[in-house]
Amino acid sequence: MANILLVEDDIAFAQILEGFLIKNKHSVEHKQTVKEALKLLLATHYDLILLDYRLPDGNGLELVEQLKSEQVRTPVIMMTSFHDVRTAVRAIRGGVFDYITKPVNPDELLMVLNEALSKKPEVVHVPEKKQVEFVKGSSIPALQLHEHIDLIAPTNMSVLVLGESGTGKEHVARKIHEQSPRKGKPFIAIDCGALSTELATSELFGHIKGSFTGAVQDKKGQFEAANGGTLFLDEIGNLSYEVQVKLLRVLQEKVVQPVGSNKHLKVDVRIIAATNDDLLKSVTDGMFREDLYHRVNEFKLKIPPLRERGTDLKEFVDFFIHKSNLELGRNVKGFSEEVIAIFKQYDWPGNLRELKNVVKRAVLLTKGEMAGVDALPEEMTSMNTSRKVIAAGTSDLKAIQETNEREMIVKTLQKVRFNKSKAAQLLNIDRKTLYLKMAKYQIE
Repeated sequence: MANILLVEDDIAFAQILEGFLIKNKHSVEHKQTVKEALKLLLATHYDLILLDYRLPDGNGLELVEQLKSEQVRTPVIMMTSFHDVRTAVRAIRGGVFDYITKPVNPDELLMVLNEALSKKPEVVHVPEKKQVEFVKGSSIPALQLHEHIDLIAPTNMSVLVLGESGTGKEHVARKIHEQSPRKGKPFIAIDCGALSTELATSELFGHIKGSFTGAVQDKKGQFEAANGGTLFLDEIGNLSYEVQVKLLRVLQEKVVQPVGSNKHLKVDVRIIAATNDDLLKSVTDGMFREDLYHRVNEFKLKIPPLRERGTDLKEFVDFFIHKSNLELGRNVKGFSEEVIAIFKQYDWPGNLRELKNVVKRAVLLTKGEMAGVDALPEEMTSMNTSRKVIAAGTSDLKAIQETNEREMIVKTLQKVRFNKSKAAQLLNIDRKTLYLKMAKYQIE
């Protein structure tokens, strides 16, 4: 049984959810606003937060950011009525475990809820005997990526892995570790985006008992724990400037000093860092140290987004179907031709993470051997419906123009990674016009 906080301003919907969760032997507390939820979360421990995106006094992402600043690390599942995966991508970048769209499917909710409750800590040590499941792909971008992995893995060089959210940066880091001379040593992954300045210093370098309030015993830092192996710093651009300074010193001198200690410990750690941000721009803006950038960027690997991987799509779909069948006890053989056509046309802004979720959801909702369009999320089928209207030769010129305009705006925003100033320039409109059109077409 889990203790769940439900944050939802729709009273009728909240009552339905509450009854469903209680029926499944969970205890539920219900709040309607960001302010009420934050106050409760700072005073009470919950195993999970079920959080609506739109709330009367803000949105769910704002609450997630406040929880991070207060070092509340309860897993969050976000609910949204807008059927827009781009909102979900932003949420996951912000630290949300997963998302579901309304109307909520009961089986899907239980599946995601159980996964969140069994969620492992952000910092993990993967034993060498556990092989990482990995699909290489056979497209030209995939072959080039793995050629570079094979080239850099045997060395001791620091690697900077670049890629959009959901492209599999941690999988690439693990693959590099597995193919390196350090393969028998620890691989430790740290989500830098989840660490405040105070927490990051203790987490990375350790502390001694009594060094600060709450330090009730000595703690070994992750550099020391990874000694001889590999340390993966995911979203390194989120580290505060103060922590960047300390990290640079450790990389230069190969020693760590736990918080509150006078001792220096020698460490031998290979660094693999990752980011979906433009670190060079952060350097130019003074947000990321240039010397640290060059220290972690001895070799750069760029992971192509799923929309650029061509024939790899089928390999990933087959892999995720197989994995989902095993986890959910299903026997789905594949997707209908119409679904495959939608997959090929879709932009996949959430990349492999989104594909995995879409496939798993479809397998869960499919009772037979072939999954159809009805098992797909609405944001994918609605886009396909728009294309069908155009293909059918509709005489509604305004509808055709609006459909094309929306798709062009979405593609441009994706191209510039939702930098609205750049998008407005490319579209040859001003920012105000872009905001108005985004609101009109419900583009998050």
